[in-house]
Amino acid sequence: MDKELFRHQIEVAAKRKKAALVIKHAKVMDVFNQEWIDADVAVENGKIVGIGEYEGEQELDATGQMLVPGFIDGHVHIESSMVTPAEFSKAVVPHGVTTVVTDPHEIANVSGVAGIRFMLEEARKAALNIYFMLPSCVPAVSFERSGATLKAKDLKPLYDEKEVLGLAEVMDYVAVEQAEEDMLQKLLDAQHEHKLIDGHLAGLTDRLINVYRTANVQTDHEVTTAQEALERVKRGMYVMLREGSVAKNVKNVLPAVNEKNARRFFFCTDDKHLDDLMAQGSIDEQVRMSIQEGLDPFLAYQMGSLNAAECFGLKTKGAIAPGFDADFMLISDLHEVKITSVFIAGELVSEHGEYLPSVDKITPNSSLMQSVHAVDVQEKDLTLPITDHQKMNVIRIIPNQLETKLEQISPSGSDGQFTSDIDRDVLKIVLVERHKGLSEIGIGVVSGFGLKEGAIATTVAHDSHNLIAVGTNDADMIKAIETLKEAGGGLTVVKDGEVLHTLPLPISGLLSDQPAHTVNESLHALHEALNETGFALDFNPFLTLSFLALPVIPDVKMTTQGLFDVRSFQHLPIQS
Repeated sequence: MDKELFRHQIEVAAKRKKAALVIKHAKVMDVFNQEWIDADVAVENGKIVGIGEYEGEQELDATGQMLVPGFIDGHVHIESSMVTPAEFSKAVVPHGVTTVVTDPHEIANVSGVAGIRFMLEEARKAALNIYFMLPSCVPAVSFERSGATLKAKDLKPLYDEKEVLGLAEVMDYVAVEQAEEDMLQKLLDAQHEHKLIDGHLAGLTDRLINVYRTANVQTDHEVTTAQEALERVKRGMYVMLREGSVAKNVKNVLPAVNEKNARRFFFCTDDKHLDDLMAQGSIDEQVRMSIQEGLDPFLAYQMGSLNAAECFGLKTKGAIAPGFDADFMLISDLHEVKITSVFIAGELVSEHGEYLPSVDKITPNSSLMQSVHAVDVQEKDLTLPITDHQKMNVIRIIPNQLETKLEQISPSGSDGQFTSDIDRDVLKIVLVERHKGLSEIGIGVVSGFGLKEGAIATTVAHDSHNLIAVGTNDADMIKAIETLKEAGGGLTVVKDGEVLHTLPLPISGLLSDQPAHTVNESLHALHEALNETGFALDFNPFLTLSFLALPVIPDVKMTTQGLFDVRSFQHLPIQS
């Protein structure tokens, strides 16, 4: 900071000069002592410079309201909102989120370093504070067919970017356990740069938790039970309670939180669609839910702000105190988190749910706009031979969870070929390589999806983001695949050979080049189209479908080579 500016701030703190902004008559939340303060809050040059009695050039009367720290999302993939970072701000800032820590590994899996740099550049256009963790596993595992491969040498120069806080979720547990050379170098590079390392410990044993901690991994957001959370905290980890569009873990993990260990917990959304963010909220939803479940409100707000800041070394965020950034909000109801206004760096950025800053036009790198290179798919490519009276290996969906179950069920089909069985809700699922035009089409069977007619498809298929489709018949699945090839990526619903609705995602097949409100409207149209397929279950089918391609979360998922057993770490035949 410039010396004269520093001197000026001290002058304001000492009350020798007026502050630029003073919030008066609010009840101020002290997240350190967990109590209320009746005092003015003075802001100068984006910083809080005093709590007490102050005069300001601008004075805001906040009688009857509470002043609380802005929320921090500790782990989010902005790409899951399907909009660019600046447009993402429009969705989350009105919900009190002033800072996020993002992992751009979705776009990195498609477009490599160019994709990461695009996200960095777009993030700088946002009012929202956006920090980055560098993707550690591109591809997620060595046999995946991603659009890019990032080695330690590719990541190392990116640590020079001021927004980069560390190494993102380390999900290739085999590479960690075996101390494979490049993984070892990535971990060491992060440590040498004094950066944080995020974990991804889905379904791992205590032995592997020990391995991860020895590798200096400090966080995990894949916790689904209170017992898992306590095992990680016992070993010195931070645990993120996650509530996304698919993975909804807050209520199950919350019983692990108490007054003694609460500082080791904070919130994240991980993957959440834009329409869900706008309608349900972000971290505010998790704070509200936690209070409803009986957590002390001070602990809930502390978990929504200070704890994440401390974990990531954001020393000037997460609290209302002198020397901290003026990222805060005024609320009218503590338990319901009713937000009146949101400030970032002392500037009013949202009022009564309206996002106020202007947003620069999206300028995607042209190299990111041509990312779908899938082969043409014929009906013969989707045939799935089966033997009568021999059970099939099937993916069983667990609604609103990323994990699945491996089931064996009796086949249905004709002439030795599998056909979808709508009565038993057993459908064909395919994963088409879309980055290099390889003739690889993985075919499997999924149970519990709930489609009665037609097919859906998307190029959002974690983490390698190939083209995935599920349907009641091959013709509609092929139509859906061809539709997304023509659109350059996206999400689509097809029935009886007719495209009911498509949301194009031309930026790396993951992001729209349109404003947030346009994408939100298109998502609503997709859900209306889904109703025509007979889908009526209580989960997001597109996000559920996208995670069926992630072979690092148990029990069984899809790859372009077919079914994959995550626990045994090997591919499975349909029948064995």
